[in-house]
Amino acid sequence: MPSISTKARRARRLAAAAVIPALFLSACGSPAAEGGGGAVDGSGGTLSIATGGTGGVYYPLGGGFATVIRENVDGYDATVQETNASVDNMLLIKSGAAQLAFSVGDVAADAVEGVGDFEGDPLDVCSLGNVYHNFLQPVTVKDTGIKSVEDMKGKVVSVGAPGSATEVAAVRTLEAAGLDPKKDIDRRQLGVAETVAALRDGTIDAGFWSGGLPTGALIDLAADGDMVLIPIGEYAAPLAEKYGTYYVEDDIPAGTYEGQDTAVPVVASPNVLVASKQMDEQLQQDITAAVFDKKEQLVKVHPAAAELDPATAGELQFIETCPGSKKYFDGAGS
Repeated sequence: MPSISTKARRARRLAAAAVIPALFLSACGSPAAEGGGGAVDGSGGTLSIATGGTGGVYYPLGGGFATVIRENVDGYDATVQETNASVDNMLLIKSGAAQLAFSVGDVAADAVEGVGDFEGDPLDVCSLGNVYHNFLQPVTVKDTGIKSVEDMKGKVVSVGAPGSATEVAAVRTLEAAGLDPKKDIDRRQLGVAETVAALRDGTIDAGFWSGGLPTGALIDLAADGDMVLIPIGEYAAPLAEKYGTYYVEDDIPAGTYEGQDTAVPVVASPNVLVASKQMDEQLQQDITAAVFDKKEQLVKVHPAAAELDPATAGELQFIETCPGSKKYFDGAGS
């Protein structure tokens, strides 16, 4: 699995927030792409990119992807869909309502294998490359006194929005810590922006969020001065053993968020850009080239794009790399 580079970490530390220039805002269009359904055959049209909530990384970075596709793939435009993230995104690819989608590795693996939320119904999808790593970020505020997952027992906890990778990873982490997500917590299902609002007004005690660093909504919460990140790195190994090697232990570097003076060990997973295997091979290659060749442009949208690396982006064991993307990666590495 590709490691997170020192350069990427440095970019994150220096980033005070996700910057979205006006150039990229035009990429965030209507929820559904006009004419996108037939666009995968290489004949041109509009590609719809399934992302996530506006408080996370998928949505702004997806806007950047839409722009580089529009500017560099002949005959194509692109728009962004706001969604509940990974599980929903994979289903949107299946239905044809989206042509490209972000997904965390665990959800993509489940979709390919036809397990979990995709039980008995595997999806015929492939990866256009590993984009960046998600960090499962359990958060609380100082007044709750919560310092570990075990401390969440009997508390009001958000496990993430329904149909999100956050929910999948949060439930698995709670179980790894010996808690029953149905009985041992008062369970809520909120997106990251709603989780921050609920922590501020005291209607929840803790919440999980799986996303890149830094996450805009958590930047806002940290600015209040009492955000606490809960360490969960110890659960990476048992999760990897039970579910797959897409779970690894990694640190949220010190200084990622205001007031965070030390590194916090958590569980990380790769994020992939996914498409149907029915997408035209040349189109796969052109989209991959647009994204990876315009890395510096995308870093201006969100520092998570600093992890884009064509030398390792196709090295995924849990999902097939699209043949057009593989051609690009093979050429980039030669």
